[in-house]
Amino acid sequence: MDIQPFFTEEERKDFFSKYRQLVRSLYSFLQKEDIRKMRELMQRVVALDCYGRDKNGINGLIRNINTALIATTEIGLKRTSVIALLLYRPVLKKAVTLEEVEKTFDADVTLIIQRLLKTSDLYARNTAVNSENFHHLLFSFAEDVRVILIMIADRLCLMRLGKQLKEDDRLRLATEASYLYAPLAHRLGLYKIKSELEDLSLKYTDSKQYDFIKRKLNETKRSRDLYIAGFIAPIEKKLKEAGLHFDIKGRTKSIHSINNKLKKQKIEFEGIYDLFAIRVVLDTPLEKERSECWQVYSIITDMYQPNPNRMKDWISIPKTNGYESLHITVMGPQNKWVEVQIRTRRMDEIAERGLAAHWKYKGVKAESGLDEFLNTVRAALEEKENNPLDLMQDFKMDLYKDEIYVFTPTGELIKLAKGATVLDFAFAIHSKLGCKCVSAKVNEKNVPIKYVLHNGDTVSIVTAPSQSPKRDWLNIVVTSKARVKIKQALREETAKAVDFAKEMLQRRFKNRKIEMEEPHLMRYIKKKGFKTVTDFYVELAEERLDPNNVIDEYQEYVRKETEANERSEVRSAGEYSTTTEVEEISTNKDVLVIDKNLTGIEYKLAKCCNPIYGDEVFGFVSTQGIKIHRLDCPNAQEMFSRFGYRIIRAKWSGKGDNGYVVTLRVIGRDDITIVTNITSVIGKESNVTLRSLNIDSVDGIFQGNFAVLVRDTNSLNMLVKKIKAVKGVKTVDRLNS
Repeated sequence: MDIQPFFTEEERKDFFSKYRQLVRSLYSFLQKEDIRKMRELMQRVVALDCYGRDKNGINGLIRNINTALIATTEIGLKRTSVIALLLYRPVLKKAVTLEEVEKTFDADVTLIIQRLLKTSDLYARNTAVNSENFHHLLFSFAEDVRVILIMIADRLCLMRLGKQLKEDDRLRLATEASYLYAPLAHRLGLYKIKSELEDLSLKYTDSKQYDFIKRKLNETKRSRDLYIAGFIAPIEKKLKEAGLHFDIKGRTKSIHSINNKLKKQKIEFEGIYDLFAIRVVLDTPLEKERSECWQVYSIITDMYQPNPNRMKDWISIPKTNGYESLHITVMGPQNKWVEVQIRTRRMDEIAERGLAAHWKYKGVKAESGLDEFLNTVRAALEEKENNPLDLMQDFKMDLYKDEIYVFTPTGELIKLAKGATVLDFAFAIHSKLGCKCVSAKVNEKNVPIKYVLHNGDTVSIVTAPSQSPKRDWLNIVVTSKARVKIKQALREETAKAVDFAKEMLQRRFKNRKIEMEEPHLMRYIKKKGFKTVTDFYVELAEERLDPNNVIDEYQEYVRKETEANERSEVRSAGEYSTTTEVEEISTNKDVLVIDKNLTGIEYKLAKCCNPIYGDEVFGFVSTQGIKIHRLDCPNAQEMFSRFGYRIIRAKWSGKGDNGYVVTLRVIGRDDITIVTNITSVIGKESNVTLRSLNIDSVDGIFQGNFAVLVRDTNSLNMLVKKIKAVKGVKTVDRLNS
């Protein structure tokens, strides 16, 4: 391949090294002519510059080969997926046709490329996931999980290249990875990749905390290694005496999980006792797996006192993503609690490589959980009226939840998310049972539908023919399956109520011999303050509005409207001018374009970070409407990680000449002339107005807060630069609020 001009010398070496590694890892899965065909195609598309550098200078072909290596060596994808991944970009750029790909390889490769093309916006490097394209992501997930695995591999590849990205791109990528791709990796059982994505996200979004934990881990490494060696030695001796074949090692917990413990438990680093876990991996045939795992459990608990409250048996009942392991916590030397994980080589491979390892061990009972989850995704996507924002909310919450195991009266085991209620259980059995549920018997005791279930509960649902889903049920359930089914039932009930109310109102109009004109009625409904026509008819159906009062008010409204129109006829057309509130917002020169190129949408600027024209911003859908935040808002990370489904894109358009108030904190040497000089600088700036100032002076240090009205970030940056040049000024910082 003569593609030297395309690479730097270092990139050229890296590419051919990775290429050989990829071929070696896939060799036994490739067909006879695959390598020759790929080489010929790649030579052609490289010559057409399909793999050009992006705006960060990253070589597209290097990125693709690295992603392909992750996909095959760390996730376990094979020939079809890797070829599709390498040819996706040439097909996207129309250098190669799908027909040519199918002719050269096969229809399955073409199928994956087609599905990757559907998510091309998401697969593009800098596109943040919003409510609209999340629907496409879920659709791809339900249609072909390999597409999502490729996208996870690509995000991991980019996160590893993080230092080569611009800071803004790195932040977007990190927040997207933490609130979406890490949870997806978790749901698919890719624990190693999930941990790395989380750690890298923390590194890029909170580097101080990341570096602090990393430094602390390095400082305690020697004593930790000595402790692990001392803990393992007697166990190793006993397991060998029992004739077992195994590996045993200590594993330090991820930086992200340690950070979570620090935040949740509000303790110092030294207060965390479980910084590591011991893992015993048995080499044993399938039929002996369970018995040998329990044999190891018995040997370890004979030597060290176990904590019964921290015992997790995922061997008898695997997690829904296929994870199998026996977790115990025992009291080790120096009275320290130590977590021990016991599993077999097969279980370990599934734990590390997730879904792809399931295909290798097809037929093992642990794989059914993912099929159930995908069926729920498909059911939600079939609901055409499902709001994309609701989809994000429903499925984001299902990705990371721990599980509980409960039983039907006949002993059938049902897996539910931790925190699931009686109502979740009813919908898990059948949607009809859920819709008619009024209460339940849990362990022979009567409980209400909102009762939270616990591991091992036996549940019997009580129904009533007159029962129907209520809107507040959405606050009771925690599983996406229950939410989807409740919303579906509520929509059906609403549709019936609207039809009934429409028919009833038309009948009342007819009885009173009044003609109902649709345009007048629509304007009357809007004037009454209803957001939608459906809301109006629901109020009528539920008898919160009197139809006779509605007709009287409608007549009065039509009368006034007619009189106003008659009066307006004598005025000059040139005198008429009016705008609605939304139009006023949308015609501002500093208008925001929200989500998918939408303007004229009402929004508020968040007080926590006070964004101004020119700041990089995003929208957050709150209960008070859309709030606009700066990308570097102190609350941004929390919003992205906990409420990713509410995030929408936003960007400025037009000119920002309306003015925004920004507070600057200036610190410097205490000098009588410093305030005069700063206010003089502000006064000379044509696009800046001083609104207020607050000054303090302690121990020879001057500190002042200057509230200024600026047009945009350009005028703000220019002002900050000039204030910094004032004699005696040390620092100038923009306050968030």
